[in-house]
Amino acid sequence: MSARILVVDDIETNRRLLEARLTAEYFDVLMAQDGPTCLDLARCEKPDVILLDIMMPGMDGFETCRRLKADPETRHIPVVMVTALDQRSDRIRGLEAGADEFLTKPVDDVALFARVRSLLRLTSVMDELRQRESNGVEMLPFEPANGGGRVIVAAADQAAAHRIARALPATLDAHGYGDPKIAISQARHADLVIVDLSSPRFDGLRLCARIRSDVDTRQVPLLGVVDEMDKRTMVRALDLGVNDVISRPLDPGELSARSATQLKRKRYADALRDRLDESLEMSVRDALTGLFNRRYTVSRLRQALDGLRANHEPLTTALIDIDHFKRINDTWGHNAGDQVLKEICARLNEQLRAIDIAGRYGGEEFLVVFSNTTAREACDAMERARLAVCATPVTLRETGDIINVTMSVGVAEAFMDDSVEALIERADTALYDAKRSGRNRVIEAKRKAA
Repeated sequence: MSARILVVDDIETNRRLLEARLTAEYFDVLMAQDGPTCLDLARCEKPDVILLDIMMPGMDGFETCRRLKADPETRHIPVVMVTALDQRSDRIRGLEAGADEFLTKPVDDVALFARVRSLLRLTSVMDELRQRESNGVEMLPFEPANGGGRVIVAAADQAAAHRIARALPATLDAHGYGDPKIAISQARHADLVIVDLSSPRFDGLRLCARIRSDVDTRQVPLLGVVDEMDKRTMVRALDLGVNDVISRPLDPGELSARSATQLKRKRYADALRDRLDESLEMSVRDALTGLFNRRYTVSRLRQALDGLRANHEPLTTALIDIDHFKRINDTWGHNAGDQVLKEICARLNEQLRAIDIAGRYGGEEFLVVFSNTTAREACDAMERARLAVCATPVTLRETGDIINVTMSVGVAEAFMDDSVEALIERADTALYDAKRSGRNRVIEAKRKAA
């Protein structure tokens, strides 16, 4: 997995050493000698990961990291702090500034590449979500909505799991489990799973692999607990998809900071996915009525026609028009017309099956696609819908005025040689016949003689 990495260090020898090691692994390397240059390059070049030295003159690594995370253009870039310091207080300070990980000089190649590749996997997913979400939409803040969250701790036994759970902040809803099966089942409802990878009596790596392979839990962040000198387990954990690791002996402050980072990422990713789902829904839905839009409905009709020719199952479509709708707009105004449209569409939906596709075809016209349905069956469904519409007048919310509404329907069953246009045209002809013969009725189209 290649990527662009920004190396920030005030000592040129250190920069060149990291550049050589990263380039040998086919990474594209950028370099900066101080904090301000780092900020400029991060904004202009958008690196995938930043390796940031702490001890720099002027703007140190902590301040540089804080500024990176405060800038909407760079806050999503993972930052790995590289330092000669190995005090837990410094790690906590860096994590609170927004750093994603720490590496201690001299940097071990195995740990370096494992960390970088782990962060790149996360970045690739987040970047794809952000790219889809950002098209014409204001970017979401990269901050947690609150300080809470449900955390599951899995360890060799219940007592060990509870010890880790008790070290977490009281604001978190933490639960410890010594049974892997229970931990996996509870992970489906978790915002973070912490797995003890340091006990020989507990195969924590297998538990992590199970969580990552399950579609219901693969998005849940994992935090592994490892022995400080056990680099093999740390590397294997990161390769399996564990988001972060923390070394024993556990420091409550560092555990809290690392957990907060993972929870913040989880909330942000969830918000992006929700926004993406909402955008996808808006792309196929009519904003006023909530029905599918014309483009989507016609595309589904085209797919259904392909299915008709392949499976020889009946297919019918109906074209609906609200009678005298212009009179409603002219008499009560367009807001009243909008209310009528929404009310009629709600009644229409109540009469349709889940597999039926109903869309707004244009103005006050609607198109319904009935798969595996004959014309007679579709006429029966449309008759029920017609009665539901005309049985109860629409009462305007603002004025209390009562509007009697009816609709006319043309129904056409598809034939093997039908195109989308031909089928809709026959339904439209039947709709015209319904209008001409008095409105408020359902008319089935007849196929013209050859």
